Amino acid sequence: MTSRTRLLLPAAFITSLGNNIQLLGAALLLVRAQGSMLDVGWLFIAVAVPQAILSPYFGRLADRFDRRRLWVTCDVISAVAALALPVGLALGVSQQPLVYATNFILAIIAAQFTPASAALIRERVPAADLRPFNAHYEIALQSGMLLSASLGGVALQYFGPQPLFTFNALTFALSAALVLAVGARHVNALPEATKHDSHPAASPTTAGPGGLPLAPLALLFGQGLVVVTVFNALLPVLLIGEWHRGPAVLGVVDAVGGVGFLLAAAVYRRSAARLGDLRLATGGFLVCSGLLVFQPLFGVPALMALVLLGAFLFGQARIATRSLLMTSVDESRVGHAFGIANGYGLAATIVVMLIASLVTGHTDTRYGFAVLALLSILAAAFAALRLSTFSKRTASEEPARPDVTALI
Repeated sequence: MTSRTRLLLPAAFITSLGNNIQLLGAALLLVRAQGSMLDVGWLFIAVAVPQAILSPYFGRLADRFDRRRLWVTCDVISAVAALALPVGLALGVSQQPLVYATNFILAIIAAQFTPASAALIRERVPAADLRPFNAHYEIALQSGMLLSASLGGVALQYFGPQPLFTFNALTFALSAALVLAVGARHVNALPEATKHDSHPAASPTTAGPGGLPLAPLALLFGQGLVVVTVFNALLPVLLIGEWHRGPAVLGVVDAVGGVGFLLAAAVYRRSAARLGDLRLATGGFLVCSGLLVFQPLFGVPALMALVLLGAFLFGQARIATRSLLMTSVDESRVGHAFGIANGYGLAATIVVMLIASLVTGHTDTRYGFAVLALLSILAAAFAALRLSTFSKRTASEEPARPDVTALI
């Protein structure tokens, strides 16, 4: 793996940071304007809907066209769209429609970014380096997501929305510059199967070269998105709306989560060597989901401790799931596989967000966290059962049997 390829890691961190500064900053504006959990929920739903619909199609585009150019294009358009929010606020445009509109546009762009970035990694990173690179890449994404609240909360409290969102636009421009610096591929950018599209797309319910069925892997990968997104919607309502803390406290809590992800990156390779990616993925998601029930019950110090532990477990599970999903399909189909997984995750996010918003609106965030925990445990348990059944089935077959692609 070249030093230029490693530039994808800071680019991913910056893109994730920018996307989530925009979204969480917008959520904080709504909460400070006396918005309810349902108002915040509708914001996250407006972001999730276009991605859920477009992700599978955009995944095909990532397999058909130059992945590096797609990434750069996403960042450039995101920078322009992000800049529209502070400009609109300065011109006196009505805040709530402007918040929804700019985040809706950014959501459409993000639907292309997820499969394009995954496909570019599979294209540029040698197979031997894929597992450690995925570990660092996933941590870059999740740390950017969590640290966005730290940076966004503090900046919003002390500097106001216009400087925050202007800085956000600059993060996308910097990410584009880093990906451009990676350079063009010196061999054919895509396999022939991708260029000519001569083979039908692999079904998301079939097993790929890695020997695992893609449907439960996509379910696990998508469920990670559900947990993070709904958690990030509930957290400002809990801290600011119910506990009456400032945005800076929200930032500190999410910064603690970022530390948990960094610790997950540090121990992932040892954990995966001892437990295996499959056990790490399923077990990590199950335990992390269970911890969600306790997070809003005991005050800020306990919340920080539980967020640290939850992020530590979630980070390892997420890395393991990314590695399993990426190696279970051919390089020419990675974009499509991640597009399907992302589309499922966002569609599920819409449903869980609505349920959690309605429950929280009629009760409080304790019950919203409990709903998120219950639905996440059910999804992770179902995926674990499917993967375990498949593993036992293939283990009982003769080693010489060449074809397992018909099994689910």
